[in-house]
Amino acid sequence: MIYIKSHKTEDGGAILAMCDEALINSVLDDGNIFIDVKSYSEFYRGDLVDGTKAVEMVKAENAVSINAVGPESVKAAAAAMAISEENVKNINGVPYAQAYKVDY
Repeated sequence: MIYIKSHKTEDGGAILAMCDEALINSVLDDGNIFIDVKSYSEFYRGDLVDGTKAVEMVKAENAVSINAVGPESVKAAAAAMAISEENVKNINGVPYAQAYKVDY
């Protein structure tokens, strides 16, 4: 299951936060990268959905930024064509990705 939360921006877009349920109270740290999901769990803690629903939600949002933590979240974002493989990083074996939409 995936927590997914949309944070609306002033221009009508959204910042989309996604985190695997199993990782919502985690701190990921490999010495180079530090992601404190636990302290910022309210950023991620929105609807708790399965992967299929998460894909639908990602496709439905006008996301200007996506932050996905965990294998299920990254897989759903990739399935929605919002994140590509080259944007996926790993921290202690946990995949995460950030994607940004830039309009000129």
